[in-house]
Amino acid sequence: MLNYRTIIRIFSLLLITEGIFMWFSIPVSLIFGEADAWVFLLSGAIVSLTGVVMYMPVRKSPLQVNRRDGYIIVTGGWLLFSLCGTIPFLLTGSIPGITDAFFETMSGFTTTGASILNDIEDLSHGVLFWRSLIQWLGGMGIILLTLLLLPFLGIGGMQLFTAEVPSPTPDKLHPHVKDTAARLWLIYLFLTVGETLLLWAGEMGLYDAVCHSLTTMATGGFSTKQASIAYWSSPYIQYVVTLFMFLAGTNFTLTYFAMHGQFRKVWQNEEFKWYLGFIGVFSLIITLGLFFTNTGDFEPAFRKAVFQVVSILTTTGFATADYLKWTPWMIVLIFMLMFFGGSAGSTGGGPKIMRIVIMLKNSTQELKRMIHPNAVIPVRLNKESVGESIVTNVLAFIVFYGIITFISVAVLSLLGTDFNTSLGAVAATLGNIGPGIGQVGPALNYADLHAAGKWFLSFLMLVGRLELFTVLVLFSPLFWKR
Repeated sequence: MLNYRTIIRIFSLLLITEGIFMWFSIPVSLIFGEADAWVFLLSGAIVSLTGVVMYMPVRKSPLQVNRRDGYIIVTGGWLLFSLCGTIPFLLTGSIPGITDAFFETMSGFTTTGASILNDIEDLSHGVLFWRSLIQWLGGMGIILLTLLLLPFLGIGGMQLFTAEVPSPTPDKLHPHVKDTAARLWLIYLFLTVGETLLLWAGEMGLYDAVCHSLTTMATGGFSTKQASIAYWSSPYIQYVVTLFMFLAGTNFTLTYFAMHGQFRKVWQNEEFKWYLGFIGVFSLIITLGLFFTNTGDFEPAFRKAVFQVVSILTTTGFATADYLKWTPWMIVLIFMLMFFGGSAGSTGGGPKIMRIVIMLKNSTQELKRMIHPNAVIPVRLNKESVGESIVTNVLAFIVFYGIITFISVAVLSLLGTDFNTSLGAVAATLGNIGPGIGQVGPALNYADLHAAGKWFLSFLMLVGRLELFTVLVLFSPLFWKR
């Protein structure tokens, strides 16, 4: 039985929260002397008052959240945030059509970074700040933010936490979900401020430093410049962004341990070793490829390689080079990275490194089981046996991911999109990466896609951000049976 009154009450809280965050753009507009401050005032008022109106009839109803409620709240919460988040874009005229506005907003909240804008630098500072802020909010998770506010509602948040963070082996820093959420947000805020200060110390102005720090830590990739990070030719800025993309793609639990001097737990973590290994191997191969085929200068080749590798693997989507102009085998390597993702417990999207590792380990163990059919050979991660249910979940996820990719490419192709672009757009949106291949590469965008294709890709962004099952379970008839 669904607890409709509880669902409405939490939705109302989400809307009030979003409306308040819209007002954060008001001082930005005022500082730069822009006339759209009233738009953010009005937008925030509309959204917050809608939340208040929804809240009043259910404010005294008993509150209960079961697992099914959690899935509806999380999926519905993202849809509500994205729909209401279009209001500033529409009222300012920055993105006049609802299709493009919803696509851009969903791309922001899901930290995908796919854009339909051809003239980013013509937008006002307030609009660009809102565009960056929605990625920052989506990075740690709208529902994770709400967990901090759930005591106000008088209910626990474990059901929401497991729906919002459905990684194969979720880590909690504290027995209470609220305390876990608070510590994660503190780490998130600390790293965001740290990157801002470092970028500001370079050639980047304070406003751009803030906006890029918001989108870097979210692994979102929205930029205030059409050329993305390539706008700044400074090696210092590019290395700083690379470092924080790497940190954003790292399990935040490990970051917490590192901040408390528990470095052994970091170095002993197997997923982190694979994460480092993938980045190191792919960066080295592409560096050598660029060195011998393009630049003949090692440092620029290394910087371009490691930046693009970290950006794609962590699903951030920033760019300092158009990798589609590289030799074909390097493009293939970049495309492969679109199916990796960041670490579990990070703001990165994609399948996640942990799932890749478990899949590879299970495949090699299966060969051993064929040779020794009577032996019990479990999959081990961090020297501990991984339960069969987790292995099954991972394999099911990989299968679903492949099926959805195949069907989605077919759908876009039927809408008239060429195969390379269809493949690139699906991989980039389902993996929450942003730039893909074909006509949606790092030097281009999604503006010319069919309107129906944009709505479909928006759905893929949501499915990918919530790691498939949270959304797909809503399409199961069993879910709606009492």
